[in-house]
Amino acid sequence: MATAGRNLSHFKKEEVPNGADFRIGIVVSEWNETITSNLLNGAIEALISSGVKEENIHVETVPGAFELPLGAQYFCKRKDIDGVITIGVVIQGETRHFDFVCQGTTQGIMDVMLKYDKPVSFCVLTDNTLQQSIDRSGGKHGNKGIECAIACLQMIALQKKEG
Repeated sequence: MATAGRNLSHFKKEEVPNGADFRIGIVVSEWNETITSNLLNGAIEALISSGVKEENIHVETVPGAFELPLGAQYFCKRKDIDGVITIGVVIQGETRHFDFVCQGTTQGIMDVMLKYDKPVSFCVLTDNTLQQSIDRSGGKHGNKGIECAIACLQMIALQKKEG
């Protein structure tokens, strides 16, 4: 496992683009809210510590992970949003529902990003157990919300540089 025994959420602030002029949309799933709220808090903390102004962080909720692509699309249509972070959690159950939700969500988010030519960061945990999700939302493996916020900032900076 790639994260075995490692917290991957540490970053060097001086290596992260200054987000003072960036406007970020965050779409967060209400399903598995105890996990998604931790991911959201990590993302917001990382954005603010990287210079993004609180008033430039816009958060909207959707019912579940499957609705994340449409929520991201709503943000991508807006001219006042530079990038989007999608936050959700899908935990393996007893049926193939997990597979369909993960596939649809992943493909949908990728499609939105490419269609609108805007950075959309993928913070969707697809874990086998609740404990794995806890470990990745502020536990022993860090907080994937932080990692996705930093990735979003990096991609916005790249787009502005190349733009």
